Amino acid sequence: MRLRYWLFVALLVALTSGHVDENGDSDEATVEVEQTEGEDIVTVETLEDIPYMSPESNHEYYFEEHFDNPSVLGGKWIKSQAKKDGAEDTIAKYDGEWAIEQLLKDPLTGDYGLVLKSKAKHAAVAAKLKKPFQFTDRQIVIQYEIAFQNGQDCGGGYIKLLSETPGMDLRQFNDKTPYTIMFGPDKCGSDSKLHFIFRHKNPITGVMEEKHCNKVEGKSRASLEEIFKDKKPHLLRLVVRPDNSFEMSVDQTVVNHGNLQDNFIPAVNPPAEIDDPKDKMPADWDEREKIPDPEAVKPEDWDEDAPRKVLDESAEKPDGWLDDEPDMIPDPDATMPDDWDSEMDGDWEAPLIDNPACKSAPGCGAWSQPLIDNPAYKGKWYPELINNPNYKGKWKPRKIENPDYFNDEHPFRMTSINGVGIELWSMSDNIYFDNLLITDNVLHANKYASDTYELKMSKIDAATGGMFKRILDYSNKNPWLYAVYVVLVGLPVVLIVTFCCYGGQDKKVGKDALNNPKKTDAPQDDDQQDKEGEEEAEEEEGEGEEEGEAGDGDEGEGEEGVEEEEEQVEVRQTRGGGARKRRARKE
Repeated sequence: MRLRYWLFVALLVALTSGHVDENGDSDEATVEVEQTEGEDIVTVETLEDIPYMSPESNHEYYFEEHFDNPSVLGGKWIKSQAKKDGAEDTIAKYDGEWAIEQLLKDPLTGDYGLVLKSKAKHAAVAAKLKKPFQFTDRQIVIQYEIAFQNGQDCGGGYIKLLSETPGMDLRQFNDKTPYTIMFGPDKCGSDSKLHFIFRHKNPITGVMEEKHCNKVEGKSRASLEEIFKDKKPHLLRLVVRPDNSFEMSVDQTVVNHGNLQDNFIPAVNPPAEIDDPKDKMPADWDEREKIPDPEAVKPEDWDEDAPRKVLDESAEKPDGWLDDEPDMIPDPDATMPDDWDSEMDGDWEAPLIDNPACKSAPGCGAWSQPLIDNPAYKGKWYPELINNPNYKGKWKPRKIENPDYFNDEHPFRMTSINGVGIELWSMSDNIYFDNLLITDNVLHANKYASDTYELKMSKIDAATGGMFKRILDYSNKNPWLYAVYVVLVGLPVVLIVTFCCYGGQDKKVGKDALNNPKKTDAPQDDDQQDKEGEEEAEEEEGEGEEEGEAGDGDEGEGEEGVEEEEEQVEVRQTRGGGARKRRARKE
């Protein structure tokens, strides 16, 4: 029993101390104060750094970039030297500043990212893929981190997957450069989006058309808004599959999903039928559901010219009304400013203030009767509406076959990609990009995120105490977890209380103990009755022994001598579970 008690105590301690590491140290920083003669020395112990190593390269990746090597900017990543078409010369050039830097707050040692340093400037940078991605029979997984370190009011943080074109020159990368997919966050004012745009080729005309994914709505919108506000890194992922399905996630939580054929504007496939542009509504077609009653007549007493308000003829001027006093008077304490120029500013006049003489009076100035609602007012008369007997409903043109109709069952088969670029205009600076990955395997993306983003967030959460908030947010998205918490915490507590309060009691022995439990140690009436019954039984037993000894003769006498010399102690079980000693009676 005691062993089980201590086992449950140990379980409770383990549950309540799960946040402490193996060495007994918590994740929080500590502050120690050492007192010396004349002054106090404060020693601040910071968080231990989380070990970080740049993720390993994999030949199966189509593109990967962790930016931990500053030389990639200007080498692998090429800054654009182009100009934006249609913009003023002063802002047309892509001269935004890029740098390889660590996060401004709580960075991992050795972890760097690509940072847009300037604002209100066009900025563009691009890199080529290790190998082109062909949209055939393998899914594409696009993943990267974004952090608006100074927040974001107007601007984006999206990336473009550049279409494979002959002789692609990344130095001329601009907003007109052909791309296949654009993915990432964008905001201006109250309008925020998580873009997923793909360019689809019309199989009839050959024209490329942009298809925009429907906006994120519902609970997932809160996750999107946090990207622009909390100034922390966020992991963005887009997965597009050969069966035309897709899903977008923020911090490994899906926020939008659907199908390339159904969830984009404009739709990939045009309608099979369209309105006939040559069809016109007939002249006798009546679309009016209600019409004025032609038989209705305005009542004779209906006066359309009656005013809405009239003077209250019963009103009288209150006693004490000051007709000769104005409501407002010039401020007698006001003085003309020293810099007042009468020729330039005109004649100076003191500002008006409330007339102090009117404070104790019911009113000042010319008195007039107030206006009240006119009881005879009815307004303009209109006949009541009745159902139109000639109503035919809303007219619609007839449908004809769409001459531009086509049915593309495989919109996933997009133009191949051979580069990735970031082309932005932003009113915020210090926009941080990191750990960009393009692959065809979700497991690879999960491993890449575990080696980079998860480590980064572990340190940020430990420094800001954000781990509990992340658990709470995740639990709110999955309410069934609260039932698990209740079982994990409540069940051990109930078991411990049960064993502590009831586990030490001895079990009752015998049928009589079950039927007649003793609930107190104080002497009771049934205890006295039991004692008397036991004494009577002993006396009867003694008389029987005497008769037996008389019949045994000398043998009984020998044994009787021994019994007189020895003291026998009889132990009897009582109803309360205790024991009572009784000295044997000498015969």
